[in-house]
Amino acid sequence: MVKLVLLRHGESEANFANTYTGWSDVPLTKKGIEQAHAAGQALAQTGLAFEHVHTSMLKRAIMTAYLVQDELDQNWLPITKSWRLNERHYGALRGLNKDETKVLFGADQVAMWRRSFAQVPPLLTHPSRSRRYHRFPASIIPRGESLKMASERLVPYWTDELAPRLKAGDNQLLVAHGSTIRALVKFVEAIPDDEIDRVEIGNAQPLIYTFDDQLQLIDKAHL
Repeated sequence: MVKLVLLRHGESEANFANTYTGWSDVPLTKKGIEQAHAAGQALAQTGLAFEHVHTSMLKRAIMTAYLVQDELDQNWLPITKSWRLNERHYGALRGLNKDETKVLFGADQVAMWRRSFAQVPPLLTHPSRSRRYHRFPASIIPRGESLKMASERLVPYWTDELAPRLKAGDNQLLVAHGSTIRALVKFVEAIPDDEIDRVEIGNAQPLIYTFDDQLQLIDKAHL
C-alpha cells in the first residue's frame, strides 16, 4: 500500500481579505503559518515517511510545504514546484472581494463561477506573465479558468509525476490550493461533474489517500 497526502495551504492574506486570488502570489497570514505547523505536527504523529514533495509555484503553497517538512523533520526531501499545481485562475475576478462580486453580478452567477465544474469566470484582456514562468511557453498563462480547465492542466501531472512514484511504492506529499486539490479529489474519487460543487477543501487539513499497487483507492482519511 502507498499513500498520497493532499494539503491545501494555510490561510493566505487573500483568504483573510475574502478576495479572489488565483495565480496572484500572496503570503500566508500569521494564522496560516500556525495552521501549516499544526498540519505538519498532525502528519508527524502518523509516522508517515515521504519520498517526494510536490507544490505549486505560488508562495502560499511553497511556504506551507516548507513548514510541514520542518515539522516532519523531512526537510531533505526533493521538492517539485509546478505551474500545473497552481490555483485555478479566476480571470478578471482576481483581486476582487467575493462579497462585492455578489452585488455586482448576482449571488447565483458568482456561485456558478466558484463552485461549478465548467463555468468560466470573466476573462482577463491581457494576462500578466511573471518571470517565474518565462521558461515556459506563453500559452500556459490563462486569461481565466473553469475548474474543468484547471483539471485538464493538472491531470497530466498525475500521469507523469504522481502515478509513477506511487506505483513504485513511494509515499507522496502534495501541497497546493483549494481548486486544484478539488480537481485532484474529483479525479481520484471519480466524482461526477454535477457533484463536485459539494466538495470543500479547508485550509491546512491533510487528506490521506491509500492505494494498492495498481493505484486502486483503498481508503480515504482526514486528519
